[in-house]
Amino acid sequence: MGVTMSWRSSPLVLREPLRISRSTMDRRDAVTVRLDHAGHTGYGEVVTSVFAGLGLDRIHAGLTVLRSRTTGYATPEALHTELPAVVAGLHPGTAAAFDAALHDLLGRLAGRPVHRLVGAPAPGAVPTAYTIGLVSPTEAGRVAGRLVAAGFRILKLKAGDDHDVARVAAVRAAAPDARLLLDPNGGWTAEAAVRRLDALAGYRLDAVEQPIAAGQLDRLAWVAARTPVPVVADEDAATEADLPRLASVVAGVNIKLAKCGGIRAATRMVTAAGEHGLAVMLGCLVASSLGIAPALHLAGYARWVDLDGHLLLADDPWTGLGGHDGTLRPTGTPGLGVTPRRPDPLDPAGSAPPPDPTASAQPAASAHPAASAHPAASIQPAASIQPAAEVIR
Repeated sequence: MGVTMSWRSSPLVLREPLRISRSTMDRRDAVTVRLDHAGHTGYGEVVTSVFAGLGLDRIHAGLTVLRSRTTGYATPEALHTELPAVVAGLHPGTAAAFDAALHDLLGRLAGRPVHRLVGAPAPGAVPTAYTIGLVSPTEAGRVAGRLVAAGFRILKLKAGDDHDVARVAAVRAAAPDARLLLDPNGGWTAEAAVRRLDALAGYRLDAVEQPIAAGQLDRLAWVAARTPVPVVADEDAATEADLPRLASVVAGVNIKLAKCGGIRAATRMVTAAGEHGLAVMLGCLVASSLGIAPALHLAGYARWVDLDGHLLLADDPWTGLGGHDGTLRPTGTPGLGVTPRRPDPLDPAGSAPPPDPTASAQPAASAHPAASAHPAASIQPAASIQPAAEVIR
């Protein structure tokens, strides 16, 4: 037998609702993708997104297509060689989960962490931003003070309402030395963006993400030319194809694996960003440590790292990244370097993989009752494999 594939769905509940300029979220669903071969297992995760038009039905339909396409591949290496064709036409979030599971599997088979597998710089200890939603200025200042006391050095503030200036002022007062990122999620007009950024000139903003709605590059360029704050494209920078036209418009791009299609596509985006003089931010959706881990392996390329999705959860079902003190610390173990906190319902033996001893150094989130999970496919026997290449592209 070659590579076999299965998946399951489970809810992710946020510790508290996250309000941004276009919506408020208190939970989402995650689908864990599992690839098995030769006694080794690789995992990936895709999460639902109303904004991206990705619900459970679409995810399950895409994974069903992927499972049919993987039939006949004898080894993960063969599957990786033809990965772009295998995931062609699928939603990038679904493709990214499959891509992550495949890289996790290849890394485990080769005995190397994913960043070494793809030739990326070792991430080391990585400071990450923590997101503060559209709460009152008083609450934002209180949260900022708590985060700084915990060790965070980078704070990201959502923006897009009448309290933007007061909120930034409160956070800066509570965190005088922190790097501040501002993210209106496209919630400003171009004129309002310039006015707000002028009003915030004294608060030492490190960058502003997507100040206006996507699809208005001429207006985005107009804003960027009128503020000293580096402007980072997010919704306007979904894939590698978007970067050439952004080169003369913004200072940087936010690369999210769920937008571009996974580790392989993101690595190409990093290369293209460098060629066009664009700085890199690594961003994420709210997801478990499994969903965040693939991007962490590319953190050595980034000027800004905003990989806090797992920190916003009430109960992260995976462990291995840390970050509760503001610093992500990869375990350095083979594959993605994360392990499930609870038994995997898809495992024939009904038990989770043994934890890596180095993972004990990771700060752990508080325990909560386990979320329900529902198997969507059975596991089939695996076959032998040859060692993976030194670096895969």
